[in-house]
Amino acid sequence: MNPASSPAALAALVDTIRDIYGPGPIPLHRPVFEGNERAYTIDCIDSNFVSSVGARVAEFEATVAAFAGAAHGIATVNGSAALHAALVVAGVERGDEVVTQALTFIATCNAISYAGARPVFVDVDPDTLGMSPAALRRWLEANTRREGGRTVNAATGARIAACMPMHTFGIPCRIAEIAALCEEFGIVLVEDSAESLGSFVGPRHTGTFGRIAAFSFNGNKIVTTGGGGVIVTDDAELARRAKHLTTTAKRPHPYEFFHDEIGFNYRLPNLNAALGVAQMEALPAMLAIKAEVAERYRAFCAAHGLRFVEAPEGKVPNHWLNAIILDDRAARDAFLEASNAAGVMTRPIWQLMSELPMYADCQNDGLGNARWLAERVVNLPSSVPDSEFGRLKA
Repeated sequence: MNPASSPAALAALVDTIRDIYGPGPIPLHRPVFEGNERAYTIDCIDSNFVSSVGARVAEFEATVAAFAGAAHGIATVNGSAALHAALVVAGVERGDEVVTQALTFIATCNAISYAGARPVFVDVDPDTLGMSPAALRRWLEANTRREGGRTVNAATGARIAACMPMHTFGIPCRIAEIAALCEEFGIVLVEDSAESLGSFVGPRHTGTFGRIAAFSFNGNKIVTTGGGGVIVTDDAELARRAKHLTTTAKRPHPYEFFHDEIGFNYRLPNLNAALGVAQMEALPAMLAIKAEVAERYRAFCAAHGLRFVEAPEGKVPNHWLNAIILDDRAARDAFLEASNAAGVMTRPIWQLMSELPMYADCQNDGLGNARWLAERVVNLPSSVPDSEFGRLKA
């Protein structure tokens, strides 16, 4: 029996969580507003610029891009919008296919569908929980051919237009190896970096390995704008086009309205951006505090024989959501039921995309690791504790 499924170990883990977060009820991940959020949003209201035109939007875009080490940032209303727009400007078209992972949040696949494309699922690595470059190579070599300078799915005849790996829970996947494979096969790499703001591979931030990437600033993310996303890229033309498309494809003019193609009303409001600017000021402190929380979980797991999900050497996660791996589904479900009943929110990993009705007929490679993980992974509370709020104001 896994120690986490025993009453004694469960009680010890709940006690550790309460030592970190207090008596509860304890959420999985909540936002923290202990800096200039109130002041900046009030300034925004006082200025009357609360919609998508305002100085805070440009400031937020520049701040996020600079933090990630990207040349350009384009803010959107949410992460799904950022993913969709990124795929469109990267050249994904109706009838194309995009290789991704089944172990991900629904937004990854929905964005592919919004672009009129279909996902193809390859397996993940058991340590990163993100796309496996070995699985990607196997699938590409076994299932595609080169045709007129394009990589084509031999079974469907569809163009493989892009590859979209996701950095699960903020743990960087083997993105450099995936980028090299995309280059080899002539496929555009679009990074789903929704969960990985503050995550690095060596000195390089996630989201900077492909042509374009998207971050999320939903209310449960490490930095939030209430709801929001940011596209990052080093390609000036992609950035220009992303901004054009996300502002309804309206040509700039002092008073005339002329839209030169079908665009999207995806721009982030200035009010949300003001919140994001204040949140970004606290990000370095939040990353440090969340690393300390992760270390406490790591020490507990080592002492109790549990498997804590660790980033591989050379990869620095943002510790957005900490996770453990239990013995099997029965142990997982027992732990989920007992911890939530005790007022400590824990959750399983997402249902695999390949098991959802709208994606059940998508091609996949068997997904052995993804299926194994889906039966066993549990997320633990990972917010910045109340006791550490003072460090965010320093």
